[in-house]
Amino acid sequence: MKKFSTLIVLATIVSFSAIAQSDLKPLKVDLSVGYAVPGGSGAKGGVLFVVEPKYAVMPALSLGLRMETAVIARFGGYDPEGNPSDLSVKASGSYLATGDYYFMDNYSFRPFAGAGAGIFRIAGVEVNSSTGTISSATKFGGMVRAGVELSHFRMGIEYNIIPKTTFSGYDSNGDPATLTSKNGYIGLKLGVCFGGGRK
Repeated sequence: MKKFSTLIVLATIVSFSAIAQSDLKPLKVDLSVGYAVPGGSGAKGGVLFVVEPKYAVMPALSLGLRMETAVIARFGGYDPEGNPSDLSVKASGSYLATGDYYFMDNYSFRPFAGAGAGIFRIAGVEVNSSTGTISSATKFGGMVRAGVELSHFRMGIEYNIIPKTTFSGYDSNGDPATLTSKNGYIGLKLGVCFGGGRK
C-alpha cells in the first residue's frame, strides 16, 4: 500500500511538472461545424455543430466535454399504404466526456487521436401525406476520432457509436411492423480553437 501511494504521488508530481514545462496554455475551447454521415439505407447526410471546452492535464493529453448537435435525414419507414415516408429528420444532441492524445508537441502541427463516452439524446420527426409523429430516446454511447490541429485550426473525423432504436410502423406491404433505426453516424469536422496557444 505504501509503494502504491508513493507511485501516485510521483505520477502527480510528474504530471504537474510536465504542465509547467509546456509552452502551451492548458485551457481552450473548440468550436466546430461539419457534415454528419448517417448509417442505414435511405439515410441522407446533415449538419452538425460542436462546442468542446478542454483542459490539458499534461502536454500530450487533454480532457474535455463535447456538446454536439447533429441534424440528419433518415429513411422513416412506410405509410399504411406501403409508400415510403416523405420525410424523417433526426436530431442527436450529445454530452460526452472526451480525451485527446497528441502525438507531437508542435503547436503548428499536432496530430491527435481520441475517444469519448456519454449521453446521446435522439429526437425524431416523421412526416408523410397522412401522418406525422415525434419520438425521442436517450442512449448511452461512445465516440472515437482522429485528426490534426494546425495552430488555432482543427480538422478531424469522428465515429459516433449509438445503439439502435426500434419503433412501431408499417413495412413495404403496409402491414404493421416493428422497425429498427440506426443512430450511429460519422462526423467530418472543421473548427477553430480559442485559447490553448503559446504562453
